[in-house]
Amino acid sequence: MTKIMLLVLVCFTRFLAAEEEKPFVGEISNWHGYIMYTDGGRKVVVPKTVADGKPWVWRARFWGHEPQFDLAMLERGYHVVFCDVKGLFGSPQAVKRWDDFYHYLRVEQRFTDRAILEGMSRGGLIIYNWAVANPEKVAAIYGDAPVMDFKSWPGGRGIGQGAVGAWKTALKAYGFNEEQALNYQFNPIDTLKTLAAANIPIIHVVGDADKIVPIAENTTIAQQRYINMGGTFEVIHKSDVDHHPHSLKDPKPIVDFMLRYTTTINDEPGAK
Repeated sequence: MTKIMLLVLVCFTRFLAAEEEKPFVGEISNWHGYIMYTDGGRKVVVPKTVADGKPWVWRARFWGHEPQFDLAMLERGYHVVFCDVKGLFGSPQAVKRWDDFYHYLRVEQRFTDRAILEGMSRGGLIIYNWAVANPEKVAAIYGDAPVMDFKSWPGGRGIGQGAVGAWKTALKAYGFNEEQALNYQFNPIDTLKTLAAANIPIIHVVGDADKIVPIAENTTIAQQRYINMGGTFEVIHKSDVDHHPHSLKDPKPIVDFMLRYTTTINDEPGAK
């Protein structure tokens, strides 16, 4: 009887190992020296040596632009993934698309349950909206000149330039007329309480002279509110810098923040 139980246990262990080693789907290519799988609007870049637990960075929008942080995390054994939500501006349809990709990575690929979310510019809308809908699945957030309120951009209803075409696309994505959009109370700057309650650490990199996504209407408001809620929210300011260039030439401060707050990525986000 003991031998039978042992045999069953061995078979079950091998089954789990096989599940963990399930291959990625998609076309294989080289991305900065790493293997990348592309399946439609989805991308998965595999580190040369996978860190324990299969931690990962989930990038939103503008794949490949200023990839310094992505490359640094790949070097540390993190997978870097992408799911295209172009033209959706963080709308429920975009959140659903991300839900589906998360399920694939978590269930089929055995990625750790909490991702580091990375969003540049309009990518801020999807990372924050998805995080608010799924706070238990987020380890930390890195926003780079991120949009936190679509009235600011693309709406242009404040001091920013706005973008007429993108505003029309955003209205369509949400099914709003202009009045509904201007009265909408669920932009990222409005929903931070959920993230603070989940103790999710946040870092932003911003240009203080940003005319497209003004920090006064986005990051500054978000940081003040989040800190008042008891949350961790650090901002790296680039003086006299507009919306571009994004990121940092040396991403070490961002990487250090992530490693400091996500060391126990499978336990509680924000734990040191």
